[in-house]
Amino acid sequence: MPNSNSLIKAVEKRLAKRRLFYVCRDIERAAGLRAKNYFVIANHTNYAAKLARQDSNIILIKEKNQLDTQELLKHPRVEKIIRKNDFVLVFKNNSIIEDACQKHGWHLLNPGAKLADKIESKISQIEWLGHLAKYLPKHRVDICQNIKWPGKPFILQYNHAHTGSGTLFINTKKRLNELAIKFPKRPVRISQYIEGPAFTNNNVVWDDKILMGNINYQITGLAPFTDNKFATIGNDWMLPSKVLSTKQIKQYKQIVTEIGRKLSKDGWKGLFGIDIIMDEKNGRLYLLEINARQPASTTFESQLQKSKVQSLKHAPYRTEGSGSRSKVSTFEAHLASLLDLTNKEYKLISVHDGAQIIQRVTKKKIKIPKIKNKSILNIIAYNNTAIGADLTRIQCSHGIMQTANTFNKIGKEIRSALKK
Repeated sequence: MPNSNSLIKAVEKRLAKRRLFYVCRDIERAAGLRAKNYFVIANHTNYAAKLARQDSNIILIKEKNQLDTQELLKHPRVEKIIRKNDFVLVFKNNSIIEDACQKHGWHLLNPGAKLADKIESKISQIEWLGHLAKYLPKHRVDICQNIKWPGKPFILQYNHAHTGSGTLFINTKKRLNELAIKFPKRPVRISQYIEGPAFTNNNVVWDDKILMGNINYQITGLAPFTDNKFATIGNDWMLPSKVLSTKQIKQYKQIVTEIGRKLSKDGWKGLFGIDIIMDEKNGRLYLLEINARQPASTTFESQLQKSKVQSLKHAPYRTEGSGSRSKVSTFEAHLASLLDLTNKEYKLISVHDGAQIIQRVTKKKIKIPKIKNKSILNIIAYNNTAIGADLTRIQCSHGIMQTANTFNKIGKEIRSALKK
């Protein structure tokens, strides 16, 4: 039966004559695989340097300022390293990256930027969804100056957004009028405001199969981690089993499968993320976002999956069933799909524990914490200074949420360390 090791061998065979370079700003986006002819090019940081000492296939670019992906691709050293016809993979594709790869004769593995943008953008997404827009909260599209105060709070979204920065909670007529004056002709999507916990998961389109990933609770807007009510700041893989019913999980899977099939029909390959919110009044699930790219939580989820496999190897009386040998990590499935490898009944490894939380740059300066809890796997520091950017990523082998918006003992310890 095929397994993770056989998949890695298939990847290496595919890369025997054409190397693959994952080029990204932050190294943890690509730290999901070790294989021959699989290389990572990223910025030099203390954490990246630590990983590079363990893996000779990691290449770090050291400059005064951190370079984004398109700047890395244009770096003289990178242009010399990647040869014509080599594979290139990036975290999130765009037209500038596509032009750079075409110029050098590099084979970009990511799905097309135009399709990704159409799916992710808040307005074009509605048209792309077609009849599947029924899964969205009640919504409509208009320009700012035409939006009238409905007498109750609602959500306003610009066409393009990132980690909640383009999502606005409109709770007063005054706030709406300010936006109408500032951006009168800007198209926006307005949606019904739904109160309840949000969930997300990482899924893979591979051949004609839609591999549904592990549902995790989406930690959003909590102080002191962010100043933005709608900013995503982390993931908890333990909480969903306590919150979602069997019926709700079935509904979640239906939404993922239908969107995945539409993506596949349009030629999509590899990862896509789905964000779902549960209406706390009636338990109904609504689609919030489609991430047409590799979601940020992919590599940590893959690490949790690998850790689970290792623990099962050392615990012979624990098993996931006869099909467990054909299970692979989310990142492995993503890469295999992009490389056009055949899916021989592969499935994703299930995960029901673990969490990560991100301290974003806020108006109040926060130092990188020192946490001695044995559950803490990594504390990754960033050199970012812009408000809302990642400052610290804290990864844990256990969940950190007691309930939605409420930390458990480990979560409270992390929060307290940040406040000191």
